Amino acid sequence: MAGRQITLDELTVGLGGAALWVRKLARAAETPDTPVELSDTIKELRRIASQLAEQSDRMAFLARVVEGDVPLAKTFDSGDPWGTAARGTDRKDFGGPALIPTQWQLGRLAQEAKWALARDATADTTTYPEAMKGVGMGWESKEAQARRRRERDAAVAREVLITTCETCDASEGQQCRTKNGRVSEKSHVGRQREAEATVDARLGYLGDNPVAVPEA
Repeated sequence: MAGRQITLDELTVGLGGAALWVRKLARAAETPDTPVELSDTIKELRRIASQLAEQSDRMAFLARVVEGDVPLAKTFDSGDPWGTAARGTDRKDFGGPALIPTQWQLGRLAQEAKWALARDATADTTTYPEAMKGVGMGWESKEAQARRRRERDAAVAREVLITTCETCDASEGQQCRTKNGRVSEKSHVGRQREAEATVDARLGYLGDNPVAVPEA
């Protein structure tokens, strides 16, 4: 990456480079130094390369969209707005307002604008920079949030085992025990809460939401 956060242009080039690399692997696998038929692997590598190339094409299109080179419809088919205009609205049938559009929504908006302009060259359209004006850039995808949640949960699980339990006196490396002395897979609430608080303070979490996103 050229900066702290990857750009769509960098994704385009990176995916294109990955596609080329995988194609070269497929070509090299045609003549291994040991007589083994790798036909299935070669076909799979070529399939992966094609998928990477398709993803690169999608990112190239999205890069043009976010730069403002592609006209976009101001609303979806349903009439619901997106981007800054979606603030304060409610798309009950679609899980809330589309403040941050998905790549597929942008593709649809671009297609709708293309159709509208074909019918009427003066049709009212917008661009991504215009529609997203005022939307903060301190944002991460659902996949990033899920990954960070998994990392946080894994860190809590490790922290629990180095936290003494005040309920059953389980010490470092020991699981909590029931009143009958049986080992439990679950920790006592107090021990769990203490471990969560320690990890959240270290990671900069506030409840379910990360306050800071270091090296994300």
